[in-house]
Amino acid sequence: MLMFATAAPAAEKIGAGGTAQTILVFGDSLSAGHGLANGQAWPALLDKRLQGEGLHYAVANASISGETSAGGRSRLPVALNRFKPGVVVIALGANDGLRGLPATQLRANLVAMVRAAKAKKARVLLVGMRLPPNYGSRYTEEFAAVFTVVAKQEKVPLLPFLLEPIANERSNFQPDGLHPVAAAQPKILDHVWPKLELLLRQR
Repeated sequence: MLMFATAAPAAEKIGAGGTAQTILVFGDSLSAGHGLANGQAWPALLDKRLQGEGLHYAVANASISGETSAGGRSRLPVALNRFKPGVVVIALGANDGLRGLPATQLRANLVAMVRAAKAKKARVLLVGMRLPPNYGSRYTEEFAAVFTVVAKQEKVPLLPFLLEPIANERSNFQPDGLHPVAAAQPKILDHVWPKLELLLRQR
């Protein structure tokens, strides 16, 4: 069952397997499905895959277009209390990079979010982002390194670049050149799935 941030917490039964835990997808427009119809973004496809795999999880997509790591940090406690997730996918940072915000600020916010999720006994998958080279090599390298540093420091699994399987093909993106088209969403899910599945099966 896919839930958005406006939905109630998951506590319903799924099949004969018992009460479903929740996967909280906590990201920006890349996970919110900007420019896509309902049901086309990769978190919606994740919900369908979970059902096919017989894994008793519900998906709560609390991603918001335009969200920065600071915004995510401020609203994560409410989302954690509301959805009580067993797994949290933190996929924020792209808007920090596009705005040229300090990498140190991104790091502090990601650490705070990971720790908040772990304090609620949730397992965390950290999802990273990369910036185009026109932002300058120094900043792009500092930005990319933040995710690796946080994952190692906090001992959580890392998917280094959400858009890795589609980044080099312009046809995978909407006219703005930033947001993936519907046809690219299954590739994103296939990329996220191996790391996420390992967390789900630790239940």
